[in-house]
Amino acid sequence: MDRGGNRDWFLWVDETPRPGWANMAIDQTLLDRAEVLDESWLRLYGWEPHCLSFGRHEPATRRYDADRIAALGIDTVRRPTGGRAVWHGQELTYAVVAPSARFGSLQEAYLEIHDMIGRALGELGIDAVLASSRRSAPLDAGACFSQPAGGELLVGGRKVVGSAQLRQGGALLQHGSILLADGQRMVGELRQGPAGDEAFCSTSEPTSLLLGRSLAVAELAEEVADTAAARWPGNWHRTAAGEVIEAAARHYPRFRSSAWTWLR
Repeated sequence: MDRGGNRDWFLWVDETPRPGWANMAIDQTLLDRAEVLDESWLRLYGWEPHCLSFGRHEPATRRYDADRIAALGIDTVRRPTGGRAVWHGQELTYAVVAPSARFGSLQEAYLEIHDMIGRALGELGIDAVLASSRRSAPLDAGACFSQPAGGELLVGGRKVVGSAQLRQGGALLQHGSILLADGQRMVGELRQGPAGDEAFCSTSEPTSLLLGRSLAVAELAEEVADTAAARWPGNWHRTAAGEVIEAAARHYPRFRSSAWTWLR
């Protein structure tokens, strides 16, 4: 889908796993550039240390045990996008950032980007399907991966991709996790009240969500990149994005701030 405008795409396969505050500052910076410079980006990245992220409007102070999280030394961050909590561990994270006209409405973008990722998984022999359309789960429904919403990707009936969006002016950010293993039990273990509430999130040991396929993060990243480049018209440029990393520093204080992370 391409509705005109700048036809360049920038591909950033970020080989340096970063802390949550840096990842979110970088994604925010890419969104700023899309809004001001009309740029389009696909970024593929990881997290170090592993991190619990909250949606922009999620009531984290009411739902999660901040004292226990701090005592355990667990990294936390609040995303600029909406949605519910995600544990970022064994996964590949993607961010698509572009002028909104590239994809149309938020729902059109959501479906198109997920369909692209589903096709990439298909090229790797993984049968992923889009969940049937239904209303999104409310913020108090539990972890992001506890139940699928319409348009999300399923493998063997289990949700393997969770995404969130933000529109800023005339630009769109959609980022999300492509799970390689089920580590989302951490979300339930860190909530207030009894740990591991089964209604909230699975507590089972991590198992492959890709039906037994042993898949390296680098292999998945390259397939997603190749599928996107083949599907979305434009001139694709692979970059290390040093200028973006420098510019992201102005957003670091916000995403490192406990006041922002535990805003509500």
